[in-house]
Amino acid sequence: MNVIERFVERLLNNSTPEAPLWNIERLGKNIINGWNYIDGCMMTALLNLYEITGNRRYFDFVDEYISYYVHEDGSILGFNEKEYNVDSICEGRVLFDLYRETGKEKYRKGIETLYSQLLHHPRTFEGSFWHKQVYPNQVWLDGLFMAQVFYTRYTTTFENCKNYEDIRHQFNVVRNRMYDPETKLYSHGYAAGNCIFWAGEDGRSKTPWLRSIGWFSVALVDVLSYLAEGHEGIRRDLSDIARELAQNLKSYIDKETGMLYQVPNMIGREGNYPETSGSSMVAYFYLKGARLGVLEPEYAERGAAIFKSTCERYLTETDGKLNLGGICLMAGLSGPHSDDKSNNGSYEYYIKQPVVENDAKGLAPFLLCYTELLMAGKVEEILGK
Repeated sequence: MNVIERFVERLLNNSTPEAPLWNIERLGKNIINGWNYIDGCMMTALLNLYEITGNRRYFDFVDEYISYYVHEDGSILGFNEKEYNVDSICEGRVLFDLYRETGKEKYRKGIETLYSQLLHHPRTFEGSFWHKQVYPNQVWLDGLFMAQVFYTRYTTTFENCKNYEDIRHQFNVVRNRMYDPETKLYSHGYAAGNCIFWAGEDGRSKTPWLRSIGWFSVALVDVLSYLAEGHEGIRRDLSDIARELAQNLKSYIDKETGMLYQVPNMIGREGNYPETSGSSMVAYFYLKGARLGVLEPEYAERGAAIFKSTCERYLTETDGKLNLGGICLMAGLSGPHSDDKSNNGSYEYYIKQPVVENDAKGLAPFLLCYTELLMAGKVEEILGK
């Protein structure tokens, strides 16, 4: 067991469903944990670790953890469909793996509970899922990761792929509406109909945020990995978007640090910094995209280099305990009924957000990179042991 797996073991040993060490938002507010996307990211990473290492400890932890939230009738502790929050869908992707391996019917019912939300989820006039009920007509890059991976798994597994065109369309709307031709990056949010104060005339938020682009990049390769054979229309469109994004992101990798910055197009500006979660997501995007054959093989080397740079800069040891730093805690956009207008998608907003250690929004994609490197046999080369 190397240093990273010992690090994960320490987190598992000291985490419970009510208080996981990787959910810094909940711990910081002393809130009892509930069904949420942050845990969903961590559970996904742990299942990947199980798949690659064969260590049953990871699977059993996820099974016990998720079982706490999913009841026998398929209802889910802390889930409220009427919030119509795409974040609530994210954790559901692990239910497919748990159901396949355990046969527990409650996991199958839990899948249906979450899918029911998507069947009724409000949409923009173009057919994109709203990010949340309280953010009417807003589409965030984050939401593609939160909802579309689950949506793809569901329609592939249970519907003979009937909703692929809907999924394809929602990715294409994001490419058409949220791509900034000047930076060749994507805006964090888009307000259909220009219906919120932070939206410009084109409906887009002002400043690209690295982690939101990271969410989108991960969504692309994860959805591609769950598509059934054939279906060349959706595969072609998503692959084209992925290749364009991969090419454009190359110029935003900082030559000095080997990472990408919190606000990726403003390297060197006061307050900006190399950020772990978004850099790890881009690294995973590169590594997995190359493995799937969506991206050219050279991107695997770029992904490995970003991971290595992140380890060198932010993986530190204190009192014998490993910690992963440089993680932006959170950064959202305001809804129409919010009294706080500071969530305005500006440069100043993104750089003032708290930076923490060990939060799953950074740790999970870091571990996903690690599993890709395990498959490629490159871990010892990077870690040096």
